[in-house]
Amino acid sequence: MIKLKIKYLQTIYWRKLSPGKIALHASFAAGIIMLLVVLIFLFFPQIYLNGFIKNHIIDSFAKAYPEYSIKINDVNFDILKNHLECNSILLTKTDSSISCKIKTISLNRIGWIKLLLKKEFQYNSIDNASLDAEGIVINFKQSQNQIQCVRIHLSIPDSVIVADSLRFHSLMTDEQFFAANKFRSTRYRFVVPSIIVHGFSYLGLLNGDNYRARSINIRDAFMDVLVNMDKSFDTKSPSPLMPSEGLDSIKDTIRIASLHVMNSRLNYYESYAADAKAALVTFDKMQLFAEGIVNHTGQHDTIIIHAKTNFMSASTMKLLMFIPLGSPQFSFSYSGSLSRMEVSSLNKFLEIAEHHRIKSGILHEAAFNVNVNSGHATGFVNAEYNNLSVAVLNKNTRSENGMLDRIPSFIAKTFIIKENNLPDKSGFIKKGIVKYTRKPDEPFIQFVWFGLRSGVANVVGF
Repeated sequence: MIKLKIKYLQTIYWRKLSPGKIALHASFAAGIIMLLVVLIFLFFPQIYLNGFIKNHIIDSFAKAYPEYSIKINDVNFDILKNHLECNSILLTKTDSSISCKIKTISLNRIGWIKLLLKKEFQYNSIDNASLDAEGIVINFKQSQNQIQCVRIHLSIPDSVIVADSLRFHSLMTDEQFFAANKFRSTRYRFVVPSIIVHGFSYLGLLNGDNYRARSINIRDAFMDVLVNMDKSFDTKSPSPLMPSEGLDSIKDTIRIASLHVMNSRLNYYESYAADAKAALVTFDKMQLFAEGIVNHTGQHDTIIIHAKTNFMSASTMKLLMFIPLGSPQFSFSYSGSLSRMEVSSLNKFLEIAEHHRIKSGILHEAAFNVNVNSGHATGFVNAEYNNLSVAVLNKNTRSENGMLDRIPSFIAKTFIIKENNLPDKSGFIKKGIVKYTRKPDEPFIQFVWFGLRSGVANVVGF
């Protein structure tokens, strides 16, 4: 009876309410619900983000790159600061050949409403955005190489990319690396503390077919190259790509107006025995400027390289190089000079690679000019030096002291080695003839060095 009375009174109450009052009550209730939703989103965004945005990111990535899978551990969003942070990201290729771990990725100033509501991507939803990624590790399973980067910063409004502490190296020791290869191979290792890219076109990056930048600046880099010369080259393997070939092999369009390398180092080694000391050529305090790095232009563009370095910690070397692009033939030219140096500084390389030891000699100055056509280097080396004394070393013992060891040195000194090469009264001086053909296994830097070395050997008499 009491229940019937309550129901009767409720019916009378709602009948007395006007439609306007009913709408007001409904609006008030809806407002309270909306307020609760906003408060939950503001103070407990993970409830929404981990369930919706994280899945949205994963689904969108899967559609764009079906050959990869992505996992994200956690997503945190500060709506007031418009800051999104993803933690513990794992990116893996389906065949497990490549994996990438990222500690954190943070996004700022994204137009989330535009991005989520639009069915198609709109560039204006990210035109004020920036991205920071930290703790990046990329592993290549087959080659056992690894790339590490402490931090990458991208700013779309500033058109800037900054990479801190970039490192490329093998996960194997040198002994393991060369033991894993039956044929001659080259081990690369480099560390770059800082790379800054200015004037980068993010629109081209998002389109995935055009990469343009006004300048790339690399500072204090170190590169280490080691070749095991004690093994033969695999004739069935493809030859290392030269600069023009490498650019042409990239399907996407690349256009970099200038590349600056400042205060960097390069060590080039040749190993002739597994446990023996390697022959070494060093380039320190390197300053390099390159312009016109492009591909797929349909024009006869040319990369121009200016370089200055401390060669073997003994002499200043200057280099000017022209590399034509778009040509099917491997052709380019380079010229330069060397300042005064003690020639015995070359022993770090010559004693092991050539079985010669320079006992004395002063190089006053040198100049070189080399042209390469279809892999054939020709040109000259003009070197002014005096008091050159060379000993021929025993190939096995690397000694010059034994009786049998002294005979080749005597023959070299008497009949072959040119002790002095200074201009005569008429100014004439012997020029070393550069004549060298690229071998299939030689990378670009090695070929440049070997071509120049042939001219030095010709003028000296090696």
